[in-house]
Amino acid sequence: MRAKDLPAPVWSAVDAADVVIHAGDWVSVDLLDALEARARRLVGVFGNNDGAALRARLPEVARVELGGVRFAVVHETGAATGREKRCARAYPDVDVLVFGHSHIPWDTTADTGLRLLNPGSPTDRRRQPTFTWMTVDVADGTVRDVELHHLDRR
Repeated sequence: MRAKDLPAPVWSAVDAADVVIHAGDWVSVDLLDALEARARRLVGVFGNNDGAALRARLPEVARVELGGVRFAVVHETGAATGREKRCARAYPDVDVLVFGHSHIPWDTTADTGLRLLNPGSPTDRRRQPTFTWMTVDVADGTVRDVELHHLDRR
């Protein structure tokens, strides 16, 4: 079952954030419109569950520099096995790669220093015990803190 709206704690996090990053599977243009209206800045990409209207408004890969940290955002990175090496080759000029698709939280670092982050999902937890999202604090070219937030129910 897909959510019709984001949980209140996620909206509070959106309101507090300088930048909101969404790694795809919006499913509804309404969510994109709502986040664009409410977020100070929004960086997003389309996912495999996103139709033509969303694909017309969002890129497959987004790149942005925030606080001196180079981010790329993409929905799909392939199988978990070999992900760090594969992504380090595909994104050699990036410090942090945010990805989605699996809805499984992920926080690892490739041998090259590339940090890979998947926030999971605040609306579709699949086989995970909780709904999740991440906050990341960056400044002066450094990722200072990554926090995975959990919500038992929507």
